[in-house]
Amino acid sequence: MITLHTWNTPNGRKISVALEEMGLPYEVRTVNIGKDEQFRPEFLAISPNNRIPAIVDDEGAGGQPISIFESGAILLYLGEKTGKFLPPDLRARVPVLEWLMWQMGGFGPMPGQVHHFLMQPDGPAKDYGLARYGKETRRLYGVLEKRLAGRDFVATQGEPSVADFAIIGWAWRHERHQVPFDDLPNVAAWYERMMARPGVRRGFEVALS
Repeated sequence: MITLHTWNTPNGRKISVALEEMGLPYEVRTVNIGKDEQFRPEFLAISPNNRIPAIVDDEGAGGQPISIFESGAILLYLGEKTGKFLPPDLRARVPVLEWLMWQMGGFGPMPGQVHHFLMQPDGPAKDYGLARYGKETRRLYGVLEKRLAGRDFVATQGEPSVADFAIIGWAWRHERHQVPFDDLPNVAAWYERMMARPGVRRGFEVALS
C-alpha cells in the first residue's frame, strides 16, 4: 500500500493521477497547508522541505518501506516501480525527462506566481506581478502548443508519460491563471484527450482535501 500525503493542489493532483493510471493501491492522508500541517514533525520526517506531496511506499525496493518527496521524484519512482509511463530505453526516456524538468522548473513555478499575485490587494505590486508572471506563463503555454503540433502526448507516442501527468496537474488550473485555450488548439486537444482517460478522471475526482 502507498500512502499519499497531499492536498488539493496541482502538485498533489499529479500524483493522484499517476497512481490511478498505474493502478496502484493507495490511501490519501491529507495535509492541510492552509493550517500549516506541512510543518508538523511527522510530515517533515518524510518531506524535509515542508512541501506536499510526499508518499510512503510500504513495499519499496527490497520489500522495505521508502518515503519520497518532491512530485517529480515521486513520478519517476512510480514509473520505475511499475514499468509504466516511463520508457526503459534511454533514448526514448530522454524526452520524458526533459519535459518533466520543463514542468518542474517553469510550468508550475510561473503559474503559481500568477495564483499568488491574483490574491494580492490591487495596486502596483499586483499589477507588476501579474504582468511579469502572466507573460511568462503564456510563453510556456506557447512552448507546449508548439511541442504538441502533430503529437498526441508531450514526450511519447501511443500513450502518455509521467511528463503528461506532471503537466496536466497545472494545465487543470489554466482558467485560474488566466490562460484560455482559444488560441491554443493543440493544447486544448491534448487536454481533452488526457481528461477523457478514466485514470486521469479518477485522479482528479479523488478527495485530496
